[in-house]
Amino acid sequence: MDPAVPTRAGSRGHSWTRQAVPGLLGPAATAVVAAAGLRVPGLGVIDAFGFALAIAWATAGLVVARSADRTAAPLIGLGALAGTVGLTAARIGASEGDAHGPARVLATLAGCGVIAVSFHYLLALPDGRLGRPGRRIMAALGYASAAGIGVGLAVAGHPFTVTAGAVIWPLAVACALPATRLRYLQTAGRDKERLQWLGAGLVIAASVALTSAVLHLLVDWPGPADAVAAGAALVVPLAVMAAEFAPLARHGGQVLVQALTVAGSGAIVAAIYLVIVLGLGNAPLTGEDRRILGMSMLAAAVAVIGFLPARGRLVASATRFVYGTREAPGESLRTFGSRMTRAVAMDELLLQLAESLRKTMQLTCAEIYTGLGDVLERAVSVPDADPKSIVLTDRERPVVARAGVSGSAWASVWLPSLLDGREQAQLRVAPISHAGELLGLIVVERPARADTFTDEDDRVLTELARQAGLAFHNSQLDSALQTTLDALRKQADELRESRARVVASGDAERRRVERNLHDGAQQHLVALAINLRLTRDIVAEDPEGAGEMLGQLAEDVQATIKELRELAHGIYPPLLADNGLGDALRAAASRSPLTVRVAVADEVGRYSAEMEAAIYFACMEALQNAAKHAPGATVDLRLWTESGGLLFSVADDGPGYDAAVARRGHGYINMADRLGAIGGTVRWDSVPGHGSSVSGSVPLVA
Repeated sequence: MDPAVPTRAGSRGHSWTRQAVPGLLGPAATAVVAAAGLRVPGLGVIDAFGFALAIAWATAGLVVARSADRTAAPLIGLGALAGTVGLTAARIGASEGDAHGPARVLATLAGCGVIAVSFHYLLALPDGRLGRPGRRIMAALGYASAAGIGVGLAVAGHPFTVTAGAVIWPLAVACALPATRLRYLQTAGRDKERLQWLGAGLVIAASVALTSAVLHLLVDWPGPADAVAAGAALVVPLAVMAAEFAPLARHGGQVLVQALTVAGSGAIVAAIYLVIVLGLGNAPLTGEDRRILGMSMLAAAVAVIGFLPARGRLVASATRFVYGTREAPGESLRTFGSRMTRAVAMDELLLQLAESLRKTMQLTCAEIYTGLGDVLERAVSVPDADPKSIVLTDRERPVVARAGVSGSAWASVWLPSLLDGREQAQLRVAPISHAGELLGLIVVERPARADTFTDEDDRVLTELARQAGLAFHNSQLDSALQTTLDALRKQADELRESRARVVASGDAERRRVERNLHDGAQQHLVALAINLRLTRDIVAEDPEGAGEMLGQLAEDVQATIKELRELAHGIYPPLLADNGLGDALRAAASRSPLTVRVAVADEVGRYSAEMEAAIYFACMEALQNAAKHAPGATVDLRLWTESGGLLFSVADDGPGYDAAVARRGHGYINMADRLGAIGGTVRWDSVPGHGSSVSGSVPLVA
């Protein structure tokens, strides 16, 4: 068994114990103290809501403690217990009629303690840990401030009233909100859902309290506003408990959004009524006035809340009423921007843009021209029209690229071809450009008697042209990238095929050398060995015959040496290794059956063995090809340097051949592979009846 398993289990059990003990003891102690407080006679509405709130928080602490290993359950239980102790002590002090007795002092201290624990709770969310030293300092200051206020009130003999709590507690919450907000941004998953539900509960409770306070101030309803506020506070522990149930937890963000929306709307309505009613100095005093004002406030609140979901449909209906069956002009701008993010093909995107423009601006025609050179082609036209081109000179193109949205007068000067057949129509031309480069045009047309183009129409066209320019630029980048990728794929395929051919050629060359050695030099050497033994056997009996045989053996040795030398020339000429390309090519030309004139420039020197071998064997391949296809021809072999490269040319005056067919042959492929391996190129040129030439180059590396 893994010894680490009991350790983890033990650690988890110890952590649960630390959470469960306060989580269970806190609610139990709260229930006991609440039972004692409720037995005191004279229970009021405020006290009843207070006890209900404390019991709800105690229950929330129990639920939270059972749902997670690291939670703020101890703080919740401590706050609920402090609140219950304060309420019970206040009731006992009130029943005894002693304003300065121990019960009143305990109630004052407990009330301040509830605010301090609440402040600590907000700082420690969502896991109950303060973490950074700054948060610990803030929590300590909160407890110190609460203790100071409590002791001061106790010494002065003043109780901790509900009004004082209603002022101090929101201030404490406001001080803790920045730290809580930072924690919210850093959390994720279940912890974020807990914070969302807590925020929703606080917003709902605050909005209900604010609404009740404004109503009480204006229409004296509801009667005990503090009781309503205390009852609204029950929403907060209920929200904390809702966050611990998986089916509800994932909806915390949506609930918070709706709560903020409704609370903001209610706050605006309340502020407007306060400013208008109290600001005019005619606060209603009679019951009838209050009833009417209260109903109007209720109607206003319902209207604001109902207007939020209905706003979209109202805007759509108003747009149809104002603009007829079309959408607002800015709708084309919005839809085009959204379509650009959906990877729509450029042709389809431009067609949708033209259709949208014609629909939203009540156009006779909408056209889009595209092009990078001196000619702009009509790519899209709604309704469909025949192809059309606009030719721009070097003087006109930069002017058009820098122009804004222009009309018929401007087009008559710089783009007169656009006015063909449109002399009486209203025209707007929006150049499509990017980084000062003209990429196209947007051309829209309206009848002469239709509404004139407005500044809003020009603004929409300007923005559409800007977005279209960005789309064209991105499309060019995509095309260039795709072309580069295709070229890289082609090069990779050619490299892979070239490597395969090089390997196959190397294997074939090794087999050829083996075959030549076996069939040539080896057979000569075997015959020499046999003849030497025969000569040894007859040297004593027939000296004259032995002498003749020795002479023949000498000739055979010379023939074998020549064959080995020729074989070595085919592998790597010794003259090339010793003297370089010039001497090696001249020696090879002397062995050719054709008349070969060699011209090597003076600046040609020594280079790497790979470069010299590649050019040497390429020239040999060209000479062999000339000997095969142009017997009796004269060949000019040139070798020179130019523009940082080593160049060669092998040209003959033979009958020539079809160069396209020759490029598919093994000779051309071998030369291309050999030169391509060192970054060089080769070219075959020939016209039947006018000779042929093979030329190539290799870059010189400094």
